[in-house]
Amino acid sequence: MTNPKQPAPKSSLVDNKAAKTKPGFWFFFAIFMSIFGGVIAPQLKAAEVETVPSFQVEVIGEGKPVLLIPGLMSDSRVWQHTAAALKQDYQLHLISVAGFAGAPAIAGELLPRLKQDLLQYIATQQLQQPAIVGHSLGAFLAFSLASSAPEQIGTVVAVDGLPYIAPIFSRNPATQVADMQQQALQIKAYYQQLNGEQLKAGAAQGIFIQARAPEHQQLVLEMAAASDANSVGQAMYELLTTDLRPEVAVITSKVWLLGASGALPAAQQQQAAALYQQQIAGIANATLLMNTDSRHFMMLDEPEWFVSTLRQALQE
Repeated sequence: MTNPKQPAPKSSLVDNKAAKTKPGFWFFFAIFMSIFGGVIAPQLKAAEVETVPSFQVEVIGEGKPVLLIPGLMSDSRVWQHTAAALKQDYQLHLISVAGFAGAPAIAGELLPRLKQDLLQYIATQQLQQPAIVGHSLGAFLAFSLASSAPEQIGTVVAVDGLPYIAPIFSRNPATQVADMQQQALQIKAYYQQLNGEQLKAGAAQGIFIQARAPEHQQLVLEMAAASDANSVGQAMYELLTTDLRPEVAVITSKVWLLGASGALPAAQQQQAAALYQQQIAGIANATLLMNTDSRHFMMLDEPEWFVSTLRQALQE
C-alpha cells in the first residue's frame, strides 16, 4: 500500500502495517460519558428528501455518490460545512438516524435495521459503489456496510470511529463480545431510563473531548437533550456487542481511518494511533491518519483540514 501525502503538519500518517506500540486507554472512553453530535448554522436546502423506516436522507449536489452518516445523537447537520464544500463535485446523501437529535425513534434493533435499510436504499437508488463517510457510530456503520456488501460499497472514510469500541471501554484490545455482555446490558438500562435533560447533563461531563469551540460544545449538548434515550441505550448496547474486527478483512475498497487525538497529552497520542491501527490491521487497503489537534468532531474543529483530507480520500 502506498501512503498518500500527509495533508498538514498537525497530522501523522500510519499505514496498516506500521503501528507496533501496545495500545492503551485514551479519551474515546468519553463515548460513554458524552454524546457525538452538534452543528452550527442552518441546514442546507435539500434538492430531494426521502424518508425510510430507520433514517431520513437529504440529497444534495451532483456527481459521484457519497453517503454521510453522523454519529450517536447527531443528525445530518454535522456535515454542514462539508456539504457546502463538496456539493459542486459530489452527489451527497446526508443521513439522519432515527432517534437521534430529534428524529422520530423506531422500536427494536437499531443498527442492524439501519444497515439493511441503507443497503436497500443504495440498491433502490441504483447508486454505483457509493463512498461511505461515517463519523463515530456512523464510522462503525461504514465498516458494517462495506463488510456486508464489499462489491457494492466504494471508498470508506471512518471519522474517529472503529469496527469495535469495547476494547477502548475496557482498556484491553483483547476484549471480546462475551466479556462485555453484562456491562452492555447495564449501560443500555442506564441510558434508557434517562430523560433529555439527564442525557444533556451526562454529555456535559465529557464535552471538552467532543469539540474545542464553546458554541460547538453548546450545540452538542442541545442535540443530546433532543435525542431519544431508548434509542441511545439500544445503540450503545449494539456497539458494545458487535465486533466487526473479524469481518472487515473482506473489505476490498480503500479505507481511510481519520483519528482525533487532540484531547490527549503528546505522550499518549502514539498509544491512540496504535489502538486505531490494531483495528484496521486486517484490511488490505487501509490508511490511518491521525489529527493531533482535533477533538472528536473533526469536521467542526478542523473544517478546512477535514474537507481537504476528505477530497484526497474520495479522489483515490
